[in-house]
Amino acid sequence: MKSHFTRWLPAIAKTSNRRTALTLAGVVALGGLALAPAAYPGPLTGGPHPDAVAAIDLATGKNRAPESTDAVTATEPVRADAAESDEPSEKPAVDRLVPHGVQGAQSRITLDDAQLANARAIVETAKETGVGERGAVIGVATALQESKLYNLGHLGAVNDHDSQGLFQQRPSTGWGSPEQITDPEYASTAFFEALKDVRGWQEAPLTVAAQTVQVSAYPFAYAQWEEQAAEIVQRVW
Repeated sequence: MKSHFTRWLPAIAKTSNRRTALTLAGVVALGGLALAPAAYPGPLTGGPHPDAVAAIDLATGKNRAPESTDAVTATEPVRADAAESDEPSEKPAVDRLVPHGVQGAQSRITLDDAQLANARAIVETAKETGVGERGAVIGVATALQESKLYNLGHLGAVNDHDSQGLFQQRPSTGWGSPEQITDPEYASTAFFEALKDVRGWQEAPLTVAAQTVQVSAYPFAYAQWEEQAAEIVQRVW
């Protein structure tokens, strides 16, 4: 088992603080991903491919415990009275984070320091790109589904094509180079710029907005992470 785990260590992404801007070519490529509004699909059942789940679990350690008390646990609920907390002006209200209620059964995981740092990067980029609190929830939920908030490099034989990073973006479809899409700020910026091209994303169900950007084989899978994504955004905003 040790040799198998060691094999995947190079796939765990770099923890660089490098700030990488979107290249002009990247912006042009992203522009073609979501130019037209998508029809709202009916709910579909299913989850990520078993090989992808196994690879992520093998590379990162399944059900690992938080490494600090700052980690978001799997049982910490969104507080409806957050507006009355000791920092009322800094925490977004729940009704803005989840304006339509969650869809279907919800999943959750315990976050370690690496996952929480990546969540913070997504939230900060949401602020910088202007998609706000709701966009941040969509971004975090998408990354929870795609990578469990780990900044993954290439996973070898079980990799989903050439997908990498927090959002499992693909260089071959114009998202950027492998180095770019494994930079959390670049990857988040790319996701949010594509999200802004989705007409009506603010009012769309989370899973519809995410799916229009991601074009996943499991379009309803994003819905299961909305509750925990909102908890994370409320905590780190």
